[in-house]
Amino acid sequence: MDLLPAETPQIAQRHGFRSLKLANVSMEDAFDLNPVGAHYGSLENGLCYYVRSNSKPRMRAALALAVKVGSVVEEEHERGVAHIVEHLAFSATKKYTNHDLIKFLESIGAEFGACQNASTSADETIYELLVPVDKPELLSQAISVLAEFSSEVRVSADDLEKERGAVLEEYRGSRNANGRMQDAHWVLMMEGSKYAERLPIGLEKVVRTVSPETVKQFYQRWYHLHNMAVVAVGDFSNTQDVVDLIKLHFEKKASASSPPVIPNFPVPSHEQPRFSCFVESEAGGSAVMISCKIPVGELKTVKDYRDSLAESMFHCALNQRYFKISRRKDPSYFSCSSAADVFVRPVKAYIMTATCKEKGTTEALESMLMEIARVRIHGFSDREISTVRALLMSEIESAYLERDQMQSTSLRDEYLQHFLRKEPVVGIECEAQLQKTILPLISAAEVSRYSENFSTSCSCVIKTVEPRLHAKIDDLKAVVQKVDSLEAKKDISPWDDDHIPEEIVNSIPDPGDIVQQSEFPSIGVTELILSNGMKVCYKCTDFLDDQVLFTGFTYGGLSELPEDEYISCSMGSTIAGEIGIFGHRPSVLMDMLAGKRAEVGTKVGAYMRTFSGDCSPSDLETALQLVYQLFTTNVVPGDEEVKIVMEMTEEAIRAQERDPYTAFANRVRDLNYGNSFFFRPIRISDLRKVDPRSACEYFNNCFKDPSNFTVVIVGNLDPAMSLPLILKYLGGIPKPTLPVLHFNRDDLKGLPFTFPAKIIREVVRSPMVEAQCSVQLAFPVELKNEAMMEEIHFVGFLSKLLETKIMQVLRFKHGQIYSVGVSVFLGGNKPSRTGDVRGDINVNFSCDPDIAWKLVDLVLDEISRLQEEGPSDQDVSTILEIEQRAHENGLQENYYWLERILRSYQSRVYFGDVSASFEVQDEGRSKVRESLIPSAAQSALQRILPYLCRKQYTVVILMPRESRLNTLKTWFQNSAKGYGREAKILTVIAASAVLFVSLWRYSRTRTKV
Repeated sequence: MDLLPAETPQIAQRHGFRSLKLANVSMEDAFDLNPVGAHYGSLENGLCYYVRSNSKPRMRAALALAVKVGSVVEEEHERGVAHIVEHLAFSATKKYTNHDLIKFLESIGAEFGACQNASTSADETIYELLVPVDKPELLSQAISVLAEFSSEVRVSADDLEKERGAVLEEYRGSRNANGRMQDAHWVLMMEGSKYAERLPIGLEKVVRTVSPETVKQFYQRWYHLHNMAVVAVGDFSNTQDVVDLIKLHFEKKASASSPPVIPNFPVPSHEQPRFSCFVESEAGGSAVMISCKIPVGELKTVKDYRDSLAESMFHCALNQRYFKISRRKDPSYFSCSSAADVFVRPVKAYIMTATCKEKGTTEALESMLMEIARVRIHGFSDREISTVRALLMSEIESAYLERDQMQSTSLRDEYLQHFLRKEPVVGIECEAQLQKTILPLISAAEVSRYSENFSTSCSCVIKTVEPRLHAKIDDLKAVVQKVDSLEAKKDISPWDDDHIPEEIVNSIPDPGDIVQQSEFPSIGVTELILSNGMKVCYKCTDFLDDQVLFTGFTYGGLSELPEDEYISCSMGSTIAGEIGIFGHRPSVLMDMLAGKRAEVGTKVGAYMRTFSGDCSPSDLETALQLVYQLFTTNVVPGDEEVKIVMEMTEEAIRAQERDPYTAFANRVRDLNYGNSFFFRPIRISDLRKVDPRSACEYFNNCFKDPSNFTVVIVGNLDPAMSLPLILKYLGGIPKPTLPVLHFNRDDLKGLPFTFPAKIIREVVRSPMVEAQCSVQLAFPVELKNEAMMEEIHFVGFLSKLLETKIMQVLRFKHGQIYSVGVSVFLGGNKPSRTGDVRGDINVNFSCDPDIAWKLVDLVLDEISRLQEEGPSDQDVSTILEIEQRAHENGLQENYYWLERILRSYQSRVYFGDVSASFEVQDEGRSKVRESLIPSAAQSALQRILPYLCRKQYTVVILMPRESRLNTLKTWFQNSAKGYGREAKILTVIAASAVLFVSLWRYSRTRTKV
């Protein structure tokens, strides 16, 4: 293959995509088996390794240990053991005990969950670490951890017992509506194969009873170094040094036996489609899923690569059609999407999923199948293919421009797929050349041929999901027969596409002027005040070559509305968005933006209105045109658009009402924030009060007056090119004669909420298919105005401290939860420059319902202990390290700088000088870090939380609702102790009555079917 030769970073950086030479290749050319860019090899013991130097993020390394073993190799008595081994690896090894490994990794800033994690699938297990490497010994220690995982995981009775609870809680968490639907679909797809009976989560009875010997045997049998690879991608000065570290920690390790042969587990194909009508009472709505299985193809040659591009174009073109259909009059579904993915090692699946209104599944299925049949008969149009070609070309151009700025985790994942799936790694330069060469050659006919893979004779599985049974299998078969008949007679009309305007902005705006310009060199920003009053602040960065981010905000939101207008106006964004807030319908705008990387969104919150954008520097003009259109478009509601929004909203509300967590969440909100209309959930009866005209009028006014807005822009900006665009499209927004929704931040209406003054402990019982239990424990927080900057940072540190310590108690010590979250809510406060700030700190976790109150008391005990005794030096050091590492990573990201600058403008210490506000916040962080010793953390816990914490808190626990039969049995059993034989007779009579009523209701349901 005659591809672009390797270039030095300096030369490659200047080599633009548009000047990139086409590749001189033959379709039969084969890709190199060795991965590009990596120091690649294997040790004598069979371990494979990949090492690559990459500086994004700086002074970090993304590591992984991949094992070609998953749940499919388990025997019946081992179902779930592969996943248990993954858990035990972090619990106890030869060197680390009692989760000390997690504590060590956190002590160097690798946060549990975010930076140290693992996953088990049917075919493989992957352990991942993201660690700092600014100290020479850290990388060596991290690689030694992976070496421990490979052969030194300890499986004692105590280790296993401690981890059972966490695995069981993960299992319980998977048994919600989504989990049940996914599991049922997996079994249906894999029917006839061992995969069908080897879900990675395993069986509950195995998790509860499996012996340490069985787990140890599985680990020793399958964890063989010949089945493993180590991947290290990071900010390394010398990759050979990293290879030497891998050799140091792995070379002397030897597996106990010869490498096990990993069997192939075929998945049988079937010509006749399989059908399923799945009823899930807690489902988030009605849905249809069509899945077709095909063998996994190999990617070895340029022809294979061309086929993969054509396949991607097929799904992209089909998804564009489905989106347009969903926005037409009386659509059959709310949304529909198509994709292809490798399900298991031998099988790839084409999957199409649609969400629809209740009783609408057969209609949705017919529309989905009809569109596939239309493509098979008529194909895609040249214009459709031109559109998706532009989209793919835009994506590869962005990747090419940022080829030296790829995240180490992304590169790590590429090498993992090379090891696990034999996917070639050719490098982004080669891929860019190939796509630039091949994409223009792929025809509409070539793309359309992939519709054959969605044939109902191609190992097809058709499934409906409904909260109540409406569609039957005979109904689904009838739809398939109808579409097949129409296709056989070619009685399906061609696709009729919309007219697409060429220009986003119809009339060119008159550019504004710069009234005032200020430089703030300490934070590298420039501030402009434009002639229409809009304030624009921009910061030029080189973090990503193909990224520009921006956010505009102004004060005044939904809190200013009276109660009788709130419901309508809160729906304004949704209704207006469906109609088109940029002067064009969403389905039309999608085609207009093909090939451009520019998107803009809006949000109307309690106290602020914002618009935000993300674009390529070359498409900044398009993004700013969208902002101009946002401010100058007058959205007028149409009956069809309003009907679609109302139907979608009604379905969403019904889905929430079916969800057991809804009553729980509503009670938490009601208890902690009061019964204000702002916090109340929208009900179906509220939808009838919505006035679409008022909703759109409010939305139009939200983004009408540019003089209210401050806009922050961060990214790869060239001021010489960007300033004229800013003046044209932001400065050109006309300023209304009279101010529109102009508010002073200090005069806004605050949301009415008051945390309860006493202890409240409540249980919310909801009907559930399978028992779930969720706990939310909340404490009031009050931050004093005079030390606000420091207190804000203290709250952040304390929430992470609490999360870490509660995790150690509930999971690592008692083994009763899977995860815990600690969050801070301060968003209910109006953005005034004065006054204290009130809010709450929440602790939430899920657990076994039988031990929920016990775990609540353990949490209260731990927080009380921290308030009374304070954390240890190690605890504080770990939190500081995690925060510092996150801060260092953030400094290399545009999103981080955008958020920091926005916070500086919105800070209560901002009085016109954004750099001064920025520095005050930085100083607050520094002061807290310097002062945060154990005694200071203890004092903050006493000051910010109620002291003692048991004095004031709320706890709400979601529990499954007991059946009427069990409730009556319990009541009569308790009563029988005092009432003797008569009570026992009454118990039998009552139980019989309840059973009769239940059977009558069941028979009535069956009769309706």
